[in-house]
Amino acid sequence: MRLELRTVLRELWATGAGRAGLLLFGLLVLVALYVVLTYPPDFGPRRWSNPALWGDYPKAAPPAWTNLLGPKRPEHRILEAHSPAREDGNLKVYELAFDFQNDQPPTFLSFSLADVTYQARPPTVEAVLIRPDGGRIPLYRTVISGPFAGESPPYRRHQDEALRVALDTEQNAIEATYDYLVRQTPDVSYDEVQRQLPLALFGRWGDGGFVTLKGTYRLEATVSVDDPRDSVGLVRFVAGGAVYGAMGTDAQGRDLTQGLLFGLPIALLIGLAVATLSTLLGTALGLISGYAGGRTDLLIQRAADIVNNVPVLPLLIFMVFVLGARLWLILLVLVLFSWPGLTILVRSMVLSLRTSPEVEAARALGASRSRIIVHHVFPHIAPFIFATLIFSAPSAILAEAGLSFLGLGDPTLPTWGQILEQGFRTGAVYLGYWWWILPPGLLIVLTAIAFMLISLGLEPIVNPRLRRGQ
Repeated sequence: MRLELRTVLRELWATGAGRAGLLLFGLLVLVALYVVLTYPPDFGPRRWSNPALWGDYPKAAPPAWTNLLGPKRPEHRILEAHSPAREDGNLKVYELAFDFQNDQPPTFLSFSLADVTYQARPPTVEAVLIRPDGGRIPLYRTVISGPFAGESPPYRRHQDEALRVALDTEQNAIEATYDYLVRQTPDVSYDEVQRQLPLALFGRWGDGGFVTLKGTYRLEATVSVDDPRDSVGLVRFVAGGAVYGAMGTDAQGRDLTQGLLFGLPIALLIGLAVATLSTLLGTALGLISGYAGGRTDLLIQRAADIVNNVPVLPLLIFMVFVLGARLWLILLVLVLFSWPGLTILVRSMVLSLRTSPEVEAARALGASRSRIIVHHVFPHIAPFIFATLIFSAPSAILAEAGLSFLGLGDPTLPTWGQILEQGFRTGAVYLGYWWWILPPGLLIVLTAIAFMLISLGLEPIVNPRLRRGQ
């Protein structure tokens, strides 16, 4: 049975399952290409595994769309300014404003500076929060570190990592907030302000406790410079939310949307690479074993039996202990131990084809062994091989997810299995963090369904009796 690629695709598209599988697989490939083109290659080790980069994100926050299903919780706000709103002599004022309409206060507050450059005297920075009622509360004041010995101007500070201050634990912010509120209402206690600083800053005293004060808030960061060329490249104010993004965050504040997207091309790479390499290896050995026969056949079949009975999991645990948890190691092990079953099946098919009239005629005409295998044997089993390749891809994806879930995956890469493993390890299931567990599991299932639908669409090609019109 010889089939061209065009015929295979036409037959595949003619079935409902094949059409759905191709559309779903095409969508997954498009998203994977978007991730590959827009994400940095070192996203895993440089960003995902760097806790400092996620300090301004809420911890274990559900998706933002959950506000539509229940009480409205504060959304996460990151306000940034890269240039001053106004300048007055040696003062450069950066302004960050936002409208606060929530019934709950921010979960945390932070203030950051980055890309500071000065010529002689270090700049002084002061951050003040201006409330809707007109109150001005100084939150933070600092002087940028001075020149080091042997350093020449211009002096640059906080280029690679921003200066970040957690305002809700900043003593000056607590005292300034208390001083302001106690002038408004003498009943305010210092302990209450210290214990609930975000609510005190974004609220007023009433009915024996704090209630949120809605309206427009502005943060003014005033930079006092000695030279007009002195500058601050980034001023950031973060009002931490209780919800975040499309998929929420994990216990370290990492955006799960980014992790799940980055895991898609890795999943497709694992599935297609393992399926392709193991299928090529198994097919080649099966063709040689079935056609050559004799000692070659015996050697390949005994090797397949041995590999098929090797305990892979203990071997992989040992290799991870020796070589470390690496993605390439999982790929290598999956390829090396996935070929025996296909080799045995292909051999049985080749044994029946070896004595077919077509092969006998080619042999009588003096065709070489390799030519007979490639041109007269392989085309008859190609549809079955292609279907096997497609069907084995989700098995490889599930195998990687399972190994990562057991702690054998690469911890620097946010694969779907790694996200699941970290969720279970930190108790996300028991704490009710469903957004940490369900999405990676559903994505694994969705990817497997895409390959399964394509495999179902290939059944009429593999089995001619199922073709339409026959």
